[in-house]
Amino acid sequence: MLSSYFHSIYIILAIGEFLSPSMQAIPFYRIIVFFFLTGPSLVSPLYDGPLYDFTAYTECKEKPEEPLYGGGVFKSEHGGVGDSNAAYVVNNTYVTSLLLCNLTHGSIYSFSVWVRVKDSSSAIVRARLETEEETYDCIGTVSAKRECWSFLKGGFVLDTPSNFSTIFFQNADGKDINIDVASLSLQPFTKQQWRLNQQYIINTHRKRASTIHVSDSNGRRLQGAFICVEQISKDFPIGSAIAKTILGNLPYQNWFVRRFNAAVFENELKWYATEPDEGKVDYTISDGMLQFVRTNNIIVRGHNIFWEDPKYTPPWVLNLTGIHLQSAVNSRIQSLMSQYKDEFIHWDVSNEMLHFDFYEQRLGPDATYHLFETAHESDPLATLFMNDYNVVETCSDANSTVDAYISRVRALRQHGIFMDGIGLEGHFTIPNPPLIRAVLDKLATLDLPIWLTEVDICKTLDRDAQANYLEEVLREGFSHPSVNGIMLWTAFHPNGCYQMCLTDNNFKNLPAGDMVDKLLHEWQTGRIEGVTDGHGSYSFYGFLGEYRISVNYGNRTTESTFSLPGGEETRHVTITV
Repeated sequence: MLSSYFHSIYIILAIGEFLSPSMQAIPFYRIIVFFFLTGPSLVSPLYDGPLYDFTAYTECKEKPEEPLYGGGVFKSEHGGVGDSNAAYVVNNTYVTSLLLCNLTHGSIYSFSVWVRVKDSSSAIVRARLETEEETYDCIGTVSAKRECWSFLKGGFVLDTPSNFSTIFFQNADGKDINIDVASLSLQPFTKQQWRLNQQYIINTHRKRASTIHVSDSNGRRLQGAFICVEQISKDFPIGSAIAKTILGNLPYQNWFVRRFNAAVFENELKWYATEPDEGKVDYTISDGMLQFVRTNNIIVRGHNIFWEDPKYTPPWVLNLTGIHLQSAVNSRIQSLMSQYKDEFIHWDVSNEMLHFDFYEQRLGPDATYHLFETAHESDPLATLFMNDYNVVETCSDANSTVDAYISRVRALRQHGIFMDGIGLEGHFTIPNPPLIRAVLDKLATLDLPIWLTEVDICKTLDRDAQANYLEEVLREGFSHPSVNGIMLWTAFHPNGCYQMCLTDNNFKNLPAGDMVDKLLHEWQTGRIEGVTDGHGSYSFYGFLGEYRISVNYGNRTTESTFSLPGGEETRHVTITV
């Protein structure tokens, strides 16, 4: 009963995010008191939708689990666990299909099912949605086996309403296969319900209650003391790629520093940039960029040590084999890591290794493990990341399905690779929010730090569409409890950015830049003012980070700073005036 109370409190707080600033300023404890005085009936008129279920499974099980949301729209006495012949399912020799009726435009559908293949030892099973108007090539995928059940989780948002739609379960490689499905679940959310669920996670994972206690030198609590609280830094890293164009460019530097607390070098650390010719290593540009971020207290990711794509491997390296290539690899790690030891919080060790395998082709199947082991020995405090594309952007890429990513991480673990992290590039065209969240749910089962490392929206879309879709992606990332940071791939270039610019050449925001500013403002605690109560206390609810506080009582004033780290308990801070 108590847990439902606290869930209700946070839903109230989520709704509060849509209220006026004056209503948002109501101290947290007053909201709680008001709730307990009025009772849980207050919640029903405010929110009566489903709470998003983050449950995911990566192991293959002897029996499927119960369907999420009790099946959602598939609630039926005939649709329980293990029943692959539910009334909604049609099986034939080669494909399983699922008929859906009356799907609405704009609703967000979270979809899950347990899958088993019959006449093959394993297969990548892909769920495809067809409506009267459109085909959605992939709404979820899973690596399925014959002897056990695997969990597929995904979802979709329709561009137009549909009276009759069909989900097909098929072998991703196009070969005929017999598929069993069980524990079907399809849960619709309105856009408002989805947003409230996002805000619920933000309130429970990105914010925390804090109470300021004010007393005099004798320990007496002071009523009526004036308090001003201001957040001076944020715990959650949100940043962008930067390029060498930032060097000596004061307008670019000022624009960047006002917004971001994290950075990544777009190309300047890559092997082809630091050693274009064998033996001629030059870190002048990357040193200058590092000096900029260091001066402004900005954390920075190391991208990257190696890139598996031969197209981005230095031409002179392409001609090496055997011990000569191994020597060049060792020299690259030793040079780069000794130059920048302890400077970068992360290293993308072997970039895009789900799609390319240059070093394993040349040096053998254990080459990747050697790269990670040597990097860890060279900089043991840096988190070593896998980094790849088309993991959250789509599920149509068989090379980088969520299960392919998980399998590669587990292989690294089995070889003793330590301090690993999950890097998801995030180069989107049209994002699929429930699929993004479903992929993050499955990756979260690895209990590793997850970062969106290179987020942008394809330049084939107009600027307003880029801004709108970017907002969807950033909200999904910030509101997922397992995401630890977000990096945009929006380094400034006068002749045009990689896919998406945030500003014009005069550093006036484009629509995407305005949207980023809006979210950065939304995700920080504004200036808060108030007075202490009869107990000499003042409470507020703020985003995690560092705070400056000023207290004035009579003719006495004191200033202090305090941190608001993550935690479920109220943070208590005592100030003496």
